[in-house]
Amino acid sequence: MSGIITIVMDSYFSIEYTTYYLLTFITYISFPVSLLIYASLSLRQNFVTIQEKAHQVTKLSAEKEKILKDQNQLLEQQVEARTAELKASQVQLIQKEKLASLGELTAGIAHEIQNPLNFVNNFSEVSAELVSEIQDEEAKSDRDVELIQDLLTHLNSNLQKIHHHGGRASSIVKSMLEHSRTESGEKRPTDLAALADEYLKIAFHGMRAKDKSFNCELITDFDPGLEQVVVAPQEIGRVLLNLYNNAFYAVSERARQGKDSDYKPRVEVRTIRDSNFLQIQVRDNGIGIPESVKSKIFQPFFTTKPTGEGTGLGLSLSYDIVTKGHEGTLRVDSQAGEGTMFVIELPQRQKNNF
Repeated sequence: MSGIITIVMDSYFSIEYTTYYLLTFITYISFPVSLLIYASLSLRQNFVTIQEKAHQVTKLSAEKEKILKDQNQLLEQQVEARTAELKASQVQLIQKEKLASLGELTAGIAHEIQNPLNFVNNFSEVSAELVSEIQDEEAKSDRDVELIQDLLTHLNSNLQKIHHHGGRASSIVKSMLEHSRTESGEKRPTDLAALADEYLKIAFHGMRAKDKSFNCELITDFDPGLEQVVVAPQEIGRVLLNLYNNAFYAVSERARQGKDSDYKPRVEVRTIRDSNFLQIQVRDNGIGIPESVKSKIFQPFFTTKPTGEGTGLGLSLSYDIVTKGHEGTLRVDSQAGEGTMFVIELPQRQKNNF
C-alpha cells in the first residue's frame, strides 16, 4: 500500500514539476513573443500608414505635375503672344523708319526736281517769245531771213535744253518710285558712283528743306575705273541716304554749338576699289561720336539724337542691309569733336557674274 502511495506521490510531483517548468517556460518566452507580435502589428500599421502617405504623395505629385504643366502651357502661350506683339511692333517701327526715310527722300527730291522744272518753265517762256517774234517777222513783206534763222537757232537750242531738263526730272521721279517700292531687294548691275552722287544731292536738298539756313561744302572723289557692281540699288540708296543725313546732322550740330568761329561744315564722299572689294566712304567734320557709345550705334533703337528726332533704327537697318543683304561690312571711325567716317565695303561681284 505504501508503495502505491509512493508511486502516486512521485507521479503527482512529476506532473507538478512538469507543469511548473512548462509555466516557467511559457512565462519566460511570452514577453518576447508579445513583443514580436506587438512589433509585427506595429510594423503592419506603419506599413499601411506609409502606403497611405505614399499614395497621398503620389496623388499630390500628380496634381502638382498637372498644375505645373498647365502653368507651363499658359506661360508658353503668354510668351508666344508677347513675342508676336514684339514682332508686330518691330515691323511697325521698321516700317516707320522706312517711311521716315521715304519722307526725307521725297523732301530732297521735291527740291532736286524743282531746278530742272524751273529750267523747263523758263526755256518754255523764252521759246514762246521766240515763236511770237518769228511769226511777226514772217508776217512782214520785207522779212529778215537772217533774223528768222537766228531766232530758229535759239528756239532749237531752247528745245534741246527743255528736253535735257525734262529728262532730268523724269530720272529723279524714277529714282523716287524705285525707292518707294515695297519689294526693293532686286539686285542688278549698278553704277555706285552715280548712285552715291544722286543720293548725296537728294539728301542735301532734303536737309535744306528742313533748315533753310543750312549750308555745307560737298566733296566727291569717285574712282573713274569703278565698274558696275551687282547690288540692290534701292537698299544701298537707303543706306547712303541715312549716312548722309547723319553727316549733315553732325556738321549742323557742330555749327550750331558755335565753338569754332572759323568752322566750315564739310561732307566728303569717296569710292575706292581693290582686287576683291570696293569701298564707299562718307566722312564729315561734325561733332563726332563719343568713344563710350561707339560700340552701340548699330544696335536697334539706340540713338544720340534728342527725343523725337530719331527712331534709333537707321544705322541698325543700314548695317543689316550691308552685312546680311550684300555680304559686306559697315564700320565707323570717329573722334568726338573732330568728325566721323562711315565705310561701306562690298564684294566686287561684276555684272557678268549676275
